[in-house]
Amino acid sequence: MRSGASTTGGTDVRPILHFTAASGWINDPHGITFRDGVYHLFHQYVPDSMVWAPNCHWGHAVGVDLLAWEHRPVAIAPGDGDDGIWTGSLVDGDDGSTRILYTSVVQPGIGIGRIRVATPEDGSWTTWVKGDVLIEAPAGLDLIAYRDPFVMREGNGWRMFVGAADSTGLAMALTYTSDDLDHWDYDGVAVSRSTGETDPVWTGALWECPQFFEIDGRWIMVSSIWEDDVLHHAGYGIGELADGRFEADTWGQLSFGDSYYAPSFFRDRQGRPCLMFWMRGVSDPAEGWASCLSVPYLLSVRGDRLVAEPHPDLTGRRGRSETPATAFDVVWNPAPDGDLLVLRSQDAEDAVVSVHDGILRLDRPGQKSAQMPWTEGSVRVIVDGPVIEIASVDGLLGGAIEPVEQVVPPQGESRTWTLTRPHAP
Repeated sequence: MRSGASTTGGTDVRPILHFTAASGWINDPHGITFRDGVYHLFHQYVPDSMVWAPNCHWGHAVGVDLLAWEHRPVAIAPGDGDDGIWTGSLVDGDDGSTRILYTSVVQPGIGIGRIRVATPEDGSWTTWVKGDVLIEAPAGLDLIAYRDPFVMREGNGWRMFVGAADSTGLAMALTYTSDDLDHWDYDGVAVSRSTGETDPVWTGALWECPQFFEIDGRWIMVSSIWEDDVLHHAGYGIGELADGRFEADTWGQLSFGDSYYAPSFFRDRQGRPCLMFWMRGVSDPAEGWASCLSVPYLLSVRGDRLVAEPHPDLTGRRGRSETPATAFDVVWNPAPDGDLLVLRSQDAEDAVVSVHDGILRLDRPGQKSAQMPWTEGSVRVIVDGPVIEIASVDGLLGGAIEPVEQVVPPQGESRTWTLTRPHAP
């Protein structure tokens, strides 16, 4: 079943552009790979549950683009020494073989994971076979958390980064090197920052899913910001990476509000740098699914900012389709002196996106207000059934919303906008 399909005969509240499980809970996307003409998407998955649980699986989907996903059987499930299959990386070795390096957790100490390998039975990547535990958390660091390996090519070998935190509130990315993806040597702390540091932004006590990549000669670290079992937002550093050590010139906040988390870095079919997020708070209890994944985002660096723009695959979905009536894609150029868009629902009060005094604010019925900075440029507003995403050069803001039936145009000649209705994949 496609992620946008409705399983009821009533109102279709399942999004058409955002990946959801057929049923059950999902969280972190990972291992997004373009191969042999199709994309593969893996994600954290708890079957038959509306809430997170430690016994996560690796769900799997494939698509001809980054929006038209079709579910595949579970790729990796708990058992055989794993109580949970948590986040990790997919990588192709020099010999053409493929590996998933994932976080294996065992009760009761699930905060400190292990790095284990799995390999596919064939080229479809449908069935995976677990291998050895390759890495245990290093001793001597007084760690309270250790998980989420990210693997990248470095010269003729490989480098891995793993998120970690110690008891003093120090967030860290630990690093390892390998010549063959099977044998790894610990290489120390790649970068660390205390939860007490707030200038220019706060980056938490643990970096979940720390990932490193290069854009136009600048190195970026993107991570999820965690403290005391509270999931906050996505943050980043921009700087230099050399000999396994990352030096940030600046730190920034990429997402705002309480929905976006766990961004996953990948490169699209053209090799362009991209992210996809887990979005919390979106669900349909009547249909038995909880959480969704964001639309894909194309990344760039502008000055000291990491900028995420909706991927061109979304542009390919534009068109004034009569159905679904609750999907809108708006490009809006707010007036600098203040402006707003009204998002009208038949069954609830209006939602409002407003810009005033350098702040973009989202007000929705039944949800607390959320905001992010707005300094310049256009704003992209994507409404997809029960999901809204707002993107500008200053960041991303999104989450759950009552399905919208009409976008009311801004008033005045200085307010410009373009509205389209995306069609289903």
